[in-house]
Amino acid sequence: MAREAWRPIYNAMMRSVVIVFAKAAVPGRVKTRLIPALGPDLASRLHKAFVSDTLRALESLASRYDVEIHTDVPTAAWPECAVRKLQSGGDLGQKMLAALSGSLEEGRPAALILGGDSPTLPMGYVAEALECPTDVCLGPCEDGGFYAIACRRTDPEMFRHVVWSCAETRQQTMAAIERVGLTASLGPAWYDVDTGEDLSRLCVDPHLGPAVRMVLESAGLLT
Repeated sequence: MAREAWRPIYNAMMRSVVIVFAKAAVPGRVKTRLIPALGPDLASRLHKAFVSDTLRALESLASRYDVEIHTDVPTAAWPECAVRKLQSGGDLGQKMLAALSGSLEEGRPAALILGGDSPTLPMGYVAEALECPTDVCLGPCEDGGFYAIACRRTDPEMFRHVVWSCAETRQQTMAAIERVGLTASLGPAWYDVDTGEDLSRLCVDPHLGPAVRMVLESAGLLT
């Protein structure tokens, strides 16, 4: 069979994908805003636990979507995820664009990047973003960023002029997406854990996963 003939059949079998973006759990390089309260080692352990619980929660969607983990450098952490890739070079926008565009070029209906900073995120929010009919759907964080971005189409300029890790990041991202002619929508809001205040909120969250609970209990942060 000619390649042109079988390619549409192959594409029809492709599933949407959830890509977990994570930094390697190196003390001093992750959860840096929590280091003053926790120290570099505990902050690193907590980051590793965040990603572990996120991957465990995604198992509930495994019958519908593929799951990958993309790390900044090679790491032996999170062996529970079978598909592991390295992020591209550049800033966060360039890394995300490469991952999203690459997945869509494979023939997937949609691709979603999920951060590892919202370990109690309801998995229904992930599914909702992947099934959203707009070109792009952002899962908004309460601090002005976003916990996830799902795409059915991308554009090379869709993150142009976005300043990352600031209170205006989501607003700037929506403006950049709409500026290049893509349709965009917002999913339900959730919180991520970056600061001491966020950590206090996490400690009373009734939906803690086992890895995060173990780290918090070992540190004496749960009552």
